[in-house]
Amino acid sequence: MAKITLYSKNNCMQCKMTKRYLTEHNVTFEEHNINEQPQYVDYLKERGFMAVPVVDVDGQQAFSGFRPDQLQTIAG
Repeated sequence: MAKITLYSKNNCMQCKMTKRYLTEHNVTFEEHNINEQPQYVDYLKERGFMAVPVVDVDGQQAFSGFRPDQLQTIAG
């Protein structure tokens, strides 16, 4: 299975919904919280993202926001 990385922040409803979706569908992911790990803010900005959550899947285009359509393709 591809490596999945979720970039999130505190008090973010879309982040919570994305985490819940992945967890409920038994999708393993690594989480980086930009409040606790601010070094990822510049990384995300360099890639053109201005908001979280950002879901990054190896070999696929990363996307931002709570996107059930995209999450469903990951959960398979």
